[in-house]
Amino acid sequence: MTTQPAAPAEPLVLARTDGRIGRLTLNRPRAINALNHPMITALHEQLTTWATDPAVAAVVITGAGERGLCAGGDIRFFHDDAKLGGAAARAFFRAEYRLNHLIARYPKPYVAVMDGLVLGGGVGVSAHGSVRVVTERSAVGMPETTIGFVPDVGGSWLLAHAPGELGTHLALTAGQLTGPDALYCGFADHFVPVERLADFTEALAELEPVEAVRRFATDAGPSPLAEQRAWIDECYAADSVAQIVARLLACGLPEAKEAAELIGAKSPTALTVTLAALRRARELPSLEAALDQEYRVSLAGLSSPDFVEGIRAQVVDKDRNPRWSPATLAEVEPAEVARHFAPLAAAEELGLA
Repeated sequence: MTTQPAAPAEPLVLARTDGRIGRLTLNRPRAINALNHPMITALHEQLTTWATDPAVAAVVITGAGERGLCAGGDIRFFHDDAKLGGAAARAFFRAEYRLNHLIARYPKPYVAVMDGLVLGGGVGVSAHGSVRVVTERSAVGMPETTIGFVPDVGGSWLLAHAPGELGTHLALTAGQLTGPDALYCGFADHFVPVERLADFTEALAELEPVEAVRRFATDAGPSPLAEQRAWIDECYAADSVAQIVARLLACGLPEAKEAAELIGAKSPTALTVTLAALRRARELPSLEAALDQEYRVSLAGLSSPDFVEGIRAQVVDKDRNPRWSPATLAEVEPAEVARHFAPLAAAEELGLA
């Protein structure tokens, strides 16, 4: 009896050329294509190669499977590495944010198919592209406060520049955008129905992305979130998270009360830092400056007990009962918030801006 050799594992990022286009597929469907460091490296290397390849006129990125483009970073890895000091996580963030920057400034059309779940790191590899397509299945969001962390991958920049205070609402509640919401909030550009999606992506092999969009995109309909602008803008314009929650509870609307309850379950430290990050991002001159800020915030967050605890509660033990430290907004020290924004040593800065 002979033992057959194990079949080689498929690459975590599939890359091929098809006509005039380079096709990238995130290939961890069982994990909803969650990103790890090798995937980040593979994406960066392939995009760098195609940037100067005259045979590749544009790039399209999709996710394997039916559940979504990408559910974010592989957060169990962050949980384990943070307890070991966070060196690997720091390297991951550095590589990931540089990839986000490359995508945002890519010299060729970068078409992101944001079908299904597009969360956290998934936003980073899609919403900075030049042609961003959503569908009726899209669920786009930055859920970081749920795990005691702060929106990153350029998410603070996108959220800070959403209309009114919608970005603040989404960041603090860890809310998700529908396809029409993503268009309204500046996370996407075009709506292609699922029934047309395969034809759209196939057509990119021969057509300019602008022509493919013209043929296959349709009207997305109204944004449900846009219809709630009045109370959201009023409540979230407050100067602190505690004041925001107070306004939400006094608003008298069931949607506002639900938002207050969602915020109340999140890490007080992460909420306070998130609000500060978004307010600062509004005043920054560029995405590059926002990514530099996020890198400082993320490194500081690695040493926060709430990051490990949040992942434990949501992903490891799944008891959904995090024990935040400190446990209340009133106990969050201004010095702890300031620590997240403190400059790093010159050699340690991300240095994109």
